[in-house]
Amino acid sequence: MIVELHMLQNFAPSCLNRDDTNSPKECQFGGYRRARISSQCIKRAIREDFKKSLDLPPEFLARRSKLFVDKLTDKLIQGGKRQEEARVVAIRALNSIGLGVDEKDNTTQYLLFLGEKELNNMAEMVLANWAGLKSIDAKEKAGKQKSDLGKKLKGTLDGGKAVDLALFGRMLADLPDKNINAACQVAHAISTNKVNVEFDFYTAVDDIKPKEEAGAGMMGTIEFNSACYYRYANIDLNQLERNLLGKPWDKATADELKEAKALAQKSVEAFITAAVSAVPSGKQTSMASPTPPDFILAVVRDSGAWSLANAFAKPVSPGSNGNLVEHSITALVNYWNRLVEVYGDKGVRAKPALALVKAELTGLNPVENMDRMIEEVMKVVTDGSQKGG
Repeated sequence: MIVELHMLQNFAPSCLNRDDTNSPKECQFGGYRRARISSQCIKRAIREDFKKSLDLPPEFLARRSKLFVDKLTDKLIQGGKRQEEARVVAIRALNSIGLGVDEKDNTTQYLLFLGEKELNNMAEMVLANWAGLKSIDAKEKAGKQKSDLGKKLKGTLDGGKAVDLALFGRMLADLPDKNINAACQVAHAISTNKVNVEFDFYTAVDDIKPKEEAGAGMMGTIEFNSACYYRYANIDLNQLERNLLGKPWDKATADELKEAKALAQKSVEAFITAAVSAVPSGKQTSMASPTPPDFILAVVRDSGAWSLANAFAKPVSPGSNGNLVEHSITALVNYWNRLVEVYGDKGVRAKPALALVKAELTGLNPVENMDRMIEEVMKVVTDGSQKGG
């Protein structure tokens, strides 16, 4: 079963996601220049909001960092070990798994995405095998995994039922068998309209400088834009359940299967809530543009997925008798209905739609608020999950 989210979100002047030159990210689409927010930026915002929208303890979440030597060391100290020994053994433990640690600054060679339970289980395994790890050659190269102990430690990397890890997946270059296929896909947000970058010339006054002395304390320019974005994401419910289970279906007990399905359902609801409320943090302090979506369409289908980005291959313009948001909604709804005419909607089991402005939502199921939308989605998701769909 697939759950899709289609959103239209109009932002006032902002610089939500910047490139390496501090310019708002852009792209070519349909032959026209568009504003863009990268999928990585959106996922980061969702993950941060996720912590608030998911009513679960921290052990069901993950963190991305190069500083897991420090975190593992802290847990070993909590287990009664001295700091100096704990750090040495923590480094050896990560090396024995195959996650190489840089000898210069004791950080891992790349960002790791680890669930809190994975780290806790690793710490317990290290404490239980303290003597063995102390005897491992400190210069043993990462990735060789010569010892049985290293293989045991590697076994702790099972995802740890971390919901955000199960949704967004991970890649470990040195441990490909511990990669986790993402259950969620998030597209780059692109503007429905053509966009030109604008420049804000600013000056800052020096509060202490004598008033009779002319000139600003500093001056400069900031690039920004204003755009109505089309956002798209989907979740593969079956993949999400598999990731949260952390083992093959045929090796799981009935209780483990039930727990994974229940956690997956809770994850879908939390993801929808977080995706709607999450806004990238770029330049928010200076531009304050936390605008909620003007339109949301949730689609639950048995299989397949449709991005509706091509509804905006021809840029939308405000026109003389409407506004950019209204015309963007019309373009999206018309494109959806055209897809249904050509390809049919067999397997589509729910399509609740919510609009803040007056709009014709022909072919969709209009709802009055977010609570109702989530209720419509979860009714189908719960039924499908119980049936193993």
